[in-house]
Amino acid sequence: MFFLSYHSCVEHGKVYKQFWAADVNVLLLIGQKRDCHSSNSENTKPSMEELNEASIAVPDCLRAEGSDECAIRRIPSALCSFVDPFCDPKKPVKTTFSDISSAAFNIRDGINRTPTIKSDAFSSMFDVELFFKQEFLQVTGSFKERGARFALMRLTKEQRQIGVIAASAGNHALALAYHGHQLGIPVTVVMPKFAPLMKISCCESYNAKVILHGLHIQEAKIFAYELAKHENIKYINGFDNPDVIAGQGTIGLEILDQVSNVDAIVVPVGGGGLIAGVALAVKTLKPQVLVIGVESEMCPSFKNAVEQRDEPLHPESSLADVPTVGDNAVFMAEGLIDDLVTVCEESIALAILRLLEVQKAVVEGAGAVGLAAFISGKLDYLRGKRVVSILTGGNIDTTVLGRTIERGLAVDGRLIKFDIVVSDRPGGMAELTSEIGKTGASIKDLFHERAWLAANVYSELITHLGKKYKQISFPGLLSHNLPRKIGIRDE
Repeated sequence: MFFLSYHSCVEHGKVYKQFWAADVNVLLLIGQKRDCHSSNSENTKPSMEELNEASIAVPDCLRAEGSDECAIRRIPSALCSFVDPFCDPKKPVKTTFSDISSAAFNIRDGINRTPTIKSDAFSSMFDVELFFKQEFLQVTGSFKERGARFALMRLTKEQRQIGVIAASAGNHALALAYHGHQLGIPVTVVMPKFAPLMKISCCESYNAKVILHGLHIQEAKIFAYELAKHENIKYINGFDNPDVIAGQGTIGLEILDQVSNVDAIVVPVGGGGLIAGVALAVKTLKPQVLVIGVESEMCPSFKNAVEQRDEPLHPESSLADVPTVGDNAVFMAEGLIDDLVTVCEESIALAILRLLEVQKAVVEGAGAVGLAAFISGKLDYLRGKRVVSILTGGNIDTTVLGRTIERGLAVDGRLIKFDIVVSDRPGGMAELTSEIGKTGASIKDLFHERAWLAANVYSELITHLGKKYKQISFPGLLSHNLPRKIGIRDE
């Protein structure tokens, strides 16, 4: 006799039912939540050992009442105003169009004029004329080079000799290190302890001084601010320095020059410097062009700032996260952005996978959010329009890329995990694998568990599948009172 009951399992917003029988347990899941933190190198000691070892005291005047997390969110902007007078939340500075024009002229020999190409495949898929501005083709792999180079070129002679410092999780650090090396300017970068090893090594290869401090970018910034004050070094904010914003705005000029009659430009949003600069450039020359920002819904910092919501900060990893935004950037972007949408992690993972498979481009999560917005249906109102999406960077850690590909396959229904209990008898497992084989699916992984289960054999199988729906049937393994087929996807 079989005793049947079931309970629901929620995964990625969908409900699946888990059926229990005397010796059959079937669970079909699509995707898994994975930890996106990467484990890399050991800590390296900074030049000032006493600063690295001592905890940095936060001034009482900067602490907010109530949540400590809210206080953490406000600290970087407040401290930055003491280090960089052009990043004062009480006196935001607006970059002008002439600043962007000056940046375009001055950096033209030091950065790549990246191509903007039309994707026929994605254009057909989303019923738009979709172009990609390929900023991941810069030497260091991201658009950050534009702002970093212009900011370095604007330094005084004395500042060039002393050098500069910045806190960055990777791309701004890479850009500053590379162009500092090209221009002969000493660069110090403070990165979180768990920054990707690839980015740390690249910064060091450009002769930059790398300091690992803090568990996340906020702690790294606070340390960098204190070090800048102590050493009297120029701090260059990666997304709120006016010169950096001007440099990023040159992308808007290039897009208008490369794509005629463009209707909309989709801009990934992190700290806000990119969209502020691009929006200013585009709206000055062609105010009818829509400027649309996209950011991760796990870390909607810019959206919160625009809507003036004081959300507490939870420093957690996302495929496209920047926990704070620039005060200058928000001040500038006001009235220039036509729409601001957020996308989920699943859409970002799928966008990275789609770009890899269709466009043959390796793009990081923050750079793929534009395509993610199309995938999630957030930009359906652009159907029939001529649209440019900026692929801002390609510096995704290899370990994260592997996990992201698997997650993208899971979201796409091409990687499926399910648990099943089969009886410990000759041919039991063979019958199961035979039925899976008949569908054309391959088994990616198989795990047996016997010790802690009442049943004889516990098998966890992850199958790599294709796009079209088929059915897996388990004759002889399932009771006739249970569903005999489990819907999966196959080529």
